[in-house]
Amino acid sequence: MPERQIGERLKALRSELNKTQEEIAKSIGLSRAQYSHFENNRNEPDSSTLVKLANFYQVSTDYLLGNTIDRNGHTPSWATNDDKKDLKRFLEDNANGMTYGGEGLTDEEQKQVRRVLEGLFWDKQKQKNNRK
Repeated sequence: MPERQIGERLKALRSELNKTQEEIAKSIGLSRAQYSHFENNRNEPDSSTLVKLANFYQVSTDYLLGNTIDRNGHTPSWATNDDKKDLKRFLEDNANGMTYGGEGLTDEEQKQVRRVLEGLFWDKQKQKNNRK
């Protein structure tokens, strides 16, 4: 599964709720145009708006930013911003275009593999940090 940008995650979350851009925007105090610009990756939300969006959708800000595939953001408390960027790169390098026996994996199977890779990444990162 290719990396998702904030806009793509926002669209998917809104779609799950079967809400319009107008309804979401009104709920968090934005204009529909402002919200639309986020979904279309024309603008990125500032930090306070990012928190409002995460709270509204009941996901972590790290999830919206693409730093984790886990909606609840099981990013370790010791993880640095560089660690999060490294994870994003690791997942992009290792989890895209996955196949098994020559057949492509379903979206759900790809999510399962990405969760495993994410767990492996944090385990290895912790070991690396403990050696320092």
